[in-house]
Amino acid sequence: MLLVVHINPEARVKVARGPAPARLQQAGYTPVVVKVINESGGTQRLRIGSPQAGPVYAGVTKLSMERQRQEHLRENENTTGRTDRFLEVEMFASPPMTASLSGLEVEYAVALIYSSEAGRREATITFDTGQGTQDLGFRAELPVLFDVKPAVPVTLRVRDQDGTPTTGRFLFLDRQGHVFPPQAKRLAPDLFFQRHVYRADGETVLLPPGELTMFYGRGPEYRWLTRTVSIPDGSAEIAVKLQRWIDPAARGFYSGDHHIHAAGCAHYSSPTEGVEPAHMFRQVKGEALNVGSVLTWGPGFDHQHRFFASTVDRISEPLTRLKYDIEVSGFGSQALGHVVLLNLKEQIYPGAAGSQGWPTWTLPVLRWVKAQGGFTGYAHSGSGLQVDPAAATKRLLGQLDSNNDGRLDPTESTRGLLPEPFAATDADGDGFLSAAELAASHDRVADRLPNLAVPELDSVGAQEIFVSAALGVTDFISAMDTERIREWNAWYHLLNAGFPLSAGGETDFPCMSGTRVGQGRTYVQLGRQDSVDYPRWCEGLARGRSYVSDGYAHALEFRVNGKTSGDAVELPAPGRVAVRARVAFSPET
Repeated sequence: MLLVVHINPEARVKVARGPAPARLQQAGYTPVVVKVINESGGTQRLRIGSPQAGPVYAGVTKLSMERQRQEHLRENENTTGRTDRFLEVEMFASPPMTASLSGLEVEYAVALIYSSEAGRREATITFDTGQGTQDLGFRAELPVLFDVKPAVPVTLRVRDQDGTPTTGRFLFLDRQGHVFPPQAKRLAPDLFFQRHVYRADGETVLLPPGELTMFYGRGPEYRWLTRTVSIPDGSAEIAVKLQRWIDPAARGFYSGDHHIHAAGCAHYSSPTEGVEPAHMFRQVKGEALNVGSVLTWGPGFDHQHRFFASTVDRISEPLTRLKYDIEVSGFGSQALGHVVLLNLKEQIYPGAAGSQGWPTWTLPVLRWVKAQGGFTGYAHSGSGLQVDPAAATKRLLGQLDSNNDGRLDPTESTRGLLPEPFAATDADGDGFLSAAELAASHDRVADRLPNLAVPELDSVGAQEIFVSAALGVTDFISAMDTERIREWNAWYHLLNAGFPLSAGGETDFPCMSGTRVGQGRTYVQLGRQDSVDYPRWCEGLARGRSYVSDGYAHALEFRVNGKTSGDAVELPAPGRVAVRARVAFSPET
């Protein structure tokens, strides 16, 4: 019994020390017995806390955590820069224990205490049963000097399918579902918003003695395997051999995610402005990506731009290339759509100072990039391409309703573009299109591909692409991180208008998603390579010699009339074509 909690008849809570030694296990959750003397007879939840508990980071954006459904990771952020947050505390509430007190005068509870540090460490432990229940004399707080046994440094031996050392993705869980190391205690290279960690061959992870479940793999081209591991006292070693289910590189396809970030969104801004190239490299290699384009943007621009180079980062390996480039976001022309600028030789627009002084529309920037041999595209394309039936109807009536009677007759309807033919829209067959009929028509077609509903164009996706593509300064439209129909509808219309734009898969890590890089990726056909050339990979993306995927589905061969992706198929007249494809899908999807 480590602690004794006393709740008086007025439900005031105080805590005292029990006779048990205050011993903890570093990197593990140590159960301690708490005696509860409950004179109030209350059945509230008993809560434990500590000033030494909570996240070690701060500065995470609310929207990013909402997107990831991990809002709890923003609670009690380390906004004051404390260096003593080595503890995590919680009450054990799984059977046979309960989340609330029983109301008995005397009962026992179990608390779980985690320490990220070893040795003799003092922490303050607090208890309450709700707001305002702490003892007025601060007796609900108790300083405890803990003796923390060191964790087990577990060396991971990570071998690829061919036996070469590599980097893998690992997830460690105990029987209660605790993640190791705890997310709230992570600073780079481990990212707090991910449950897993990445480790290269020979690197270590601190774990507690005992039995854990280990998941391991290396991105979507590999099996996500699981096994039970027993961690002994002292040092330990775990050897894993990763298993591929597919190898696109064997057919000449090399993968890349052209839109990842090292600062902003889910990244913390304290203790550092995001993370460094070495941290991003292990993310890219740990997901078996061949190319990772780290885009410096508004948040953290002044800190992150120092990592830019005109060639791939020096940490790069022959088959894992990391390059720092730019996303115009948070500055400049962002209101007309965020643009991705790849293979830059120069990072700052002429006459600009850092992120200040960039043009407020995209065309000058895109032309500047093309002049230096770079490649351009629009990010998270579906943002702003949603259809609002009411707003679209109002615009259509304002444009075509010449007699202002609130409806369209057959003559008026010929002066513009309807989402559906007149007859299909005229639900009641009265020869006129009412506002309700037009709104219903927009709503129907919004889920069709392609469709003729004019979107809102009011956000940060492919907005000015309809101008810049026509002027020949846009290479690709991005996909896989917004709604598919929005992305593909814009792309199909551009193609049908005669502009041979390619599509590229992106993640916008960790903004649209922080789970992992490469959730959206592009596989570019380069032929078998011993070393991936970044400019050539970008060119393949721009030329469409590629396919877009999440890594769980693959088009390893795709031909139309014998022509492969990126080639031109010319027909003298409308007619049938022969399509041949070789596809593969992960057995785990």
